[in-house]
Amino acid sequence: MTDVVKMVHGAGGQAMQSFIKEYILRHLGWGTGEIPLSSLDDSGAIDGVVLKSDSYTVKPLFFPGGDIGSLAVAGTINDILMIGGRPIALALGLIIEEGFPFSDLDRILKSISNTAMKVGVPVITGDTKVVEKGALENLVLNMSGLGVRHPYLDHNLEVVKKYRDGFDEKWLLDSNIKPGDKIIITGYIGDHAIALLSVREGVNFEADIKSDAAPLNGLVEAALKMGGVVAMKDPTRGGLANLLNEWSEKSGVGIKIYEECIPIRDSVRNVCEYLGLDPLELGNEGKAAIAVIPELADKVLEAIRQNPLGKDAEIIGEATDEYDFVIMETVIGGLRAVPPPIGDPIPRIC
Repeated sequence: MTDVVKMVHGAGGQAMQSFIKEYILRHLGWGTGEIPLSSLDDSGAIDGVVLKSDSYTVKPLFFPGGDIGSLAVAGTINDILMIGGRPIALALGLIIEEGFPFSDLDRILKSISNTAMKVGVPVITGDTKVVEKGALENLVLNMSGLGVRHPYLDHNLEVVKKYRDGFDEKWLLDSNIKPGDKIIITGYIGDHAIALLSVREGVNFEADIKSDAAPLNGLVEAALKMGGVVAMKDPTRGGLANLLNEWSEKSGVGIKIYEECIPIRDSVRNVCEYLGLDPLELGNEGKAAIAVIPELADKVLEAIRQNPLGKDAEIIGEATDEYDFVIMETVIGGLRAVPPPIGDPIPRIC
């Protein structure tokens, strides 16, 4: 750890995890609850109430497929959904640099309203601060979300118990995964990061790549209604590689994935090859990885595919006791380890 905070400490990989454990949890990890801060899951829960807070510093503020407003709503709602919560309300914090155009602010607030309205989760409180010019870059949003237990969560957990002896978890935690569980990804990965990169760097990739940022309420409901889900997580900063390594570490299992099964657009793959990026490390804002008991994986996959946001979902691998890390079988039949990234290769994607 260095003497000062650097960009990599907020980029979602190993450096950020070390930073959180060494500084944040050292001072704040004493709290309790059904899902305390120390568990480092996507949201916290206490007395049946789910809480999530997230800050958004995305650059640029507007990008193909969305903007900082729609991203903030989607990202916060999805983190509540990932542990088995149902989002019911949002709180919005605006930190605005003096000189920021009212036209841009109006556009962003309209986007927040439209995105939240589509899923019926209102903004019920918030705060606004204005800072002097030069104190920050345009605009920072903080979005907090409040949730309750999802109405289908208990049904889903009861289904798991029918197939797994001794399973007694109350939420969908990163530590719930056991050997044999199948891993589903709900669609193409890498779109969000590459869409941002194209605008930020002014590069024409000759491909219509748009951010996938979207709330996943309907998709998650379909999965839980079918039953058999043990864990969910959205592959944001650090991408799928970081997510799978978190699952592997917290659950104490290996995870094997298959390159040929991972949905990646040819356009995204081509950009990654050109720039030397690993698509597994790219951030996403409208996808989820879902771990499902093997007996019901195909049925959960079918249910997810009925939702427009899950039509490209695939089973990409399974948890295993053959390894104690994440490994990928390549398209040519070889095996390569998938380590956690140090940080997201494209910073400020959220």
